[in-house]
Amino acid sequence: MTTRLQLIPLQDFPLVEPGDKLDQLLLESLQANELGLEDGDLLVLAQKIVSKAEGRYVRLAEVEPGPEAIALAEATDKDPRQVELILRESREVLRSRPGVIIVEHQLGYVHANAGIDKSNIPRVDSDPSVLLLPKDSDRSAEALRLALAAAFGAEIAVIINDSAGRAWRNGTVGMAIGSAGMEPLSNQIGDPDLFGRELEVTEVAVADELAAAASLVMGQADEGCPVVLVRGARWQPAQTGSRALLRERELDMFR
Repeated sequence: MTTRLQLIPLQDFPLVEPGDKLDQLLLESLQANELGLEDGDLLVLAQKIVSKAEGRYVRLAEVEPGPEAIALAEATDKDPRQVELILRESREVLRSRPGVIIVEHQLGYVHANAGIDKSNIPRVDSDPSVLLLPKDSDRSAEALRLALAAAFGAEIAVIINDSAGRAWRNGTVGMAIGSAGMEPLSNQIGDPDLFGRELEVTEVAVADELAAAASLVMGQADEGCPVVLVRGARWQPAQTGSRALLRERELDMFR
């Protein structure tokens, strides 16, 4: 059980540009904040800075929407070029209404608009761009984990988070779309409860809970805090990626 949890934002993290070495920026920021990494530490990174470093920008002027995108854009009151990108990044469109398209992303996550948007990226109205999710968030997290673990000689974990809505509730919360070095899902089936009864269905989405906690510190607007050091969380080391959090299609009651 975690008895004390610290959420430490890396202050004054620089704006990330395509091609930047994110591991080096993280090392420099930790040093500037007079922080090191210890065994059991975990870094949560906003998806945006990973996508920016990987150059996942797309200029809408370079996108030619097809007939399906044009029809869906009309039904949802969205830019046909952005809808074309949503379709390209998705396996399946699950729901839609004016303003939003719910899809199963190529990475497996059910996401609004395939995680594509214009927030917190440079604004050029005459030549708008959007930012896509990383190609493989788990691989990105693992590369960063390896570099930082080697630099500090510590067993650490990395989570890449993004904001998402939920089927039952209003508002968005942070969720893990990439993880490395930790077991993202803690299976407590068979453990005793307070009165000695065995738990029958309890699995804890540890990576999502930590992503949501860090998201509170990061903020969603102009806070400029895309990296949070989490200290004191108890997680199990593992090579399992964030895909373990995805519910099997046959068990998904909302499809």
